[in-house]
Amino acid sequence: MKNRLLPALLAAAALLASPALFAASQLPPNARVAIIGDSITEQKLYSKYMEAYLLACTGRKDIHVMQFGWSGETASGFAARCVNDLAAFAPNVATTCYGMNDGGYQPWKDSIGQGYEANMRNVLKQLSAAGVKHIVVGSPGAVDSKFFGKRASFGEKDSAAGYNDTLAHLRDIAMKLAAESKQTFANVHSAMFDAMPKAKAALGDDYPVCGGDGFHPGPNGQLLMAYAFLKALGVDGDIGTITVDAKGMTTATDGHKVLSSGAGKAEIESTRWPFCFDTDPKNANSTRSILPFAPFNQDLNRFTLKVKNLGAAKAKVTWGNATQEFSKEQLEAGVNLAAEFSATPFDAQFGQLVGVLGQKQNFETMMIKNLVTNFRQFANDAKVDPELAKAFDTVRTKLQARQQALDAEARQQLIPVKHTLTVTPL
Repeated sequence: MKNRLLPALLAAAALLASPALFAASQLPPNARVAIIGDSITEQKLYSKYMEAYLLACTGRKDIHVMQFGWSGETASGFAARCVNDLAAFAPNVATTCYGMNDGGYQPWKDSIGQGYEANMRNVLKQLSAAGVKHIVVGSPGAVDSKFFGKRASFGEKDSAAGYNDTLAHLRDIAMKLAAESKQTFANVHSAMFDAMPKAKAALGDDYPVCGGDGFHPGPNGQLLMAYAFLKALGVDGDIGTITVDAKGMTTATDGHKVLSSGAGKAEIESTRWPFCFDTDPKNANSTRSILPFAPFNQDLNRFTLKVKNLGAAKAKVTWGNATQEFSKEQLEAGVNLAAEFSATPFDAQFGQLVGVLGQKQNFETMMIKNLVTNFRQFANDAKVDPELAKAFDTVRTKLQARQQALDAEARQQLIPVKHTLTVTPL
């Protein structure tokens, strides 16, 4: 696939990717984040990972999230329901992920781009009309080089390569629209496309990065999507730093409290968690399996241990029930506990949080698709029938209350986690 990024768009991408510029503007106080997209969003995987990260890893308590995925949808479909459906949540931040269906599963032609651009412009207009000030314009993802299979629309040519070329064109349009509207761009396509050959080279061609059907990713590919959107939202990725003095006391940054310490051992209580992963390093249904091929931990998940005054060439570090060895130089510079330890003291509580968020997001799909979106069909009737309008308002209020109750239930999982670090010189 040819790289069709123009120099001007590359410059815009570099600007838009800067967390320092967008951390404040993209996640304002009392951020209400709507995660919008097609069936890939309705899978409720990357949206669940994003919500778990925003609740547990940022250290902020004022962020609320709701997902609005809709199977089979294109940008034009969302534009038609945008104002009606978002009224149930009133977001001030939104992420969009369209293009997979907009491309028509066929080779690129200019009319595809013209339609997508017009429809995405309308989406941005509708989001603005709904009161959304901060928008992350996401590109479509990618299709799997093996599992997308052979498609008649591509003739004898490689179907996956051909459709990834179409999706790359749509990516460039999304980037252009983000720059024009002074919003942020999330390069979902490149996050997936670039990781795919690396992962398949290591784990085999039967390892699907973009899903067993070629375009609905499993947890591995969905983690890449979450990565792209979280980067675009400007999160800083600094979970915290624990500094152990082998001959003295331990200190910790905000979100972490030292309960006791001395001589290389500390008990810590953390309200800011690292992001946690599934355990299987090779299965596409495990988020951990994609980590060697993407900078998730480096960019978004830095929970750093530093050790001073070690007095030995290396040391064992025991964190919870797991132990690793590091050199003195590594420990002085700082090691990322979230990346180095495959089992962490946060795993169980993080898993509970993700499970409850899954239940919440399942309700959100039912709420929007089964009820709220259908209010549009009676919009004219409601204008002339106050009782009908009041009935719709009552239903919307009841549904909002249930969604808020599920949100509160998820937040009950955000309890402080106590954990122990022990540094033993060798």
